[in-house]
Amino acid sequence: MLIRRLAASAALVAIAVTGCGTQKSEQTQSADPRPSYSFTPRPKCAQPAEAPTDLPSSPVPSVTGTGQAENEDLAPHHAENHAYRRQGPLTAEKRARGEASAKLIRKELEKVRQEGGAGEYGVFSDERIAAALSRLGCGREHGVYIGNGFYSVHTGVTCVSGRVTKDELTSEVHGAYAEPQPGTGPCVENRGGH
Repeated sequence: MLIRRLAASAALVAIAVTGCGTQKSEQTQSADPRPSYSFTPRPKCAQPAEAPTDLPSSPVPSVTGTGQAENEDLAPHHAENHAYRRQGPLTAEKRARGEASAKLIRKELEKVRQEGGAGEYGVFSDERIAAALSRLGCGREHGVYIGNGFYSVHTGVTCVSGRVTKDELTSEVHGAYAEPQPGTGPCVENRGGH
């Protein structure tokens, strides 16, 4: 009786193992084992009339964030706990297009600075900065976020963020954050955690 049970169990295990992981549908599997995500791309704004032709010759680091150096003395799960700070990858082409967009944005924001009228601490009103970005076609649908002289916008290709005050005008091109600050656009680093 014991031998029959063992034989029956072995047969069931063999059937289960050979049937696991097989695909029953007629569809072909993709060669890429990573899951594919569908998303609606953001509309584009602050785009130059012509695509940039001066791509960087050296590779640009594709992901920024909390990479762990080999000899760093960090907690065991530091990288996982700070993954929300990671930015999306930028190819050389995306970075070049982002830099071209940043140039257009700086040009519009420079007009705001030249007009003057900065308020307390040299900061211009959010409305004036928003108006400058809207002249480039950038609005809420582009994840525009403005506050205290800081601005960020997703151009449909990359993020452009920076500061505009009486004394400074900066811009940075980067990828969207995995988990941006709630209540802002995709280009504002999360100050908290996940």
